[in-house]
Amino acid sequence: MWDSAAIRADFPILDREVDGHRLVYLDSANTSQKPREVVEAVEAHYLRHNANVARAMHTLGAEATAAFEGARAKVAEFIHAARPEEVVFTKNASEALNLAAYTLGSRLKPGDEVVISVLEHHSNLVPWQLACEASGATLRWFDVTDEGRLDLDKAQRDGLINEHTKVVSVAWVSNVLGSITPVRQIADWAHSVGAIMVADGSQGVPQRATDVNALGVDLMAFTGHKLCGPTGIGVLWGRFDLLDSLPPFLGGGEMIEVVRMERSTYAPPPHRFEAGTPPIAQAVGLGAAIDYLSRIGMEAIADHENEITAKMLAGLGSLEGVRILGPTEAVDRGGAVSFTVEGVHPHDLMQLLDSRGVAVRGGHHCAAPLHQRLGVQSSSRASGYLYTTPEEVDALIDAVAWAYDFFNSRTGRRHER
Repeated sequence: MWDSAAIRADFPILDREVDGHRLVYLDSANTSQKPREVVEAVEAHYLRHNANVARAMHTLGAEATAAFEGARAKVAEFIHAARPEEVVFTKNASEALNLAAYTLGSRLKPGDEVVISVLEHHSNLVPWQLACEASGATLRWFDVTDEGRLDLDKAQRDGLINEHTKVVSVAWVSNVLGSITPVRQIADWAHSVGAIMVADGSQGVPQRATDVNALGVDLMAFTGHKLCGPTGIGVLWGRFDLLDSLPPFLGGGEMIEVVRMERSTYAPPPHRFEAGTPPIAQAVGLGAAIDYLSRIGMEAIADHENEITAKMLAGLGSLEGVRILGPTEAVDRGGAVSFTVEGVHPHDLMQLLDSRGVAVRGGHHCAAPLHQRLGVQSSSRASGYLYTTPEEVDALIDAVAWAYDFFNSRTGRRHER
């Protein structure tokens, strides 16, 4: 049985007040809050075990290395990787996707094609633009339907994935629309023409049970800070044979095998891709976050997300002047709910809601081309997580209705003058 009170007790920040109102944190797609045991794990590392990894040959160094590699093993188990060496630690998902684009981009040439989608976060758009500009390859993309799902029929008609396609990279779950991409279907399509399949799992891994084998991908990026972990830690998972065939991304530190003045050879994955001192304490914190989420159960977290999202969609959808972007039913959908409010700029709405303690995000959510495709300059986004309650969704609905009345009645008075 889902116990919201017990879960919320693990997150002291949720007891805060903002301007005299109880905090209602609905910005978890931006970053999640951290349970006490994650914070304590990071604190314990710095206070009791701090040392550099893989190079400090003393007790503290051995403890730090064991904790760091132990976190790698936890991540591997969490996403059903074949071995811990398939897990590369980065500082965030953007760096992981840049690593993928840079290394795979080194194989591209004019005439090759890279396929993404119009709903991508900038972090899964700009790196591929750079890779195509450097190699002369062509960037193509999936469109979306009016409902906000990938338009697979149009892609099929247009021959989007074909013999020229070398890489396909799409988000598992949209950070704006919440729509779930049929990654397995697209991966099979990509593999049928010999292309590499990359997935951005930043919004999917925190809220759904993840099996990289079932998804059928070759590389997948995600970040720790949306997963109840610390900031400064991301993951690039990849099939070991693929990682082993890719060149280094950054140079220095323990990513080498042999260094001479004339040339160097490089360590096998994952260390080949972890130049310099890695995010050690952050990895320890991510391991603690995975322990925490695993104890609750990812299936239960997904069910809770679905319940909260359905209530949010129904409530916002019932309000005058509100337009929901993306699927309006909680089917094949993640927890991010973006919307516009007639007569209210998202930044104004965000500030007005914040004055009542309700924290949402306003802007283009690092997905400007998608907003352009949908015909809106920007939007507001509410996103819950395992600590979100139905009562907090009610608070959001009340606050949005109040904001609509506030702005539109003021506009009406101005027109009457």
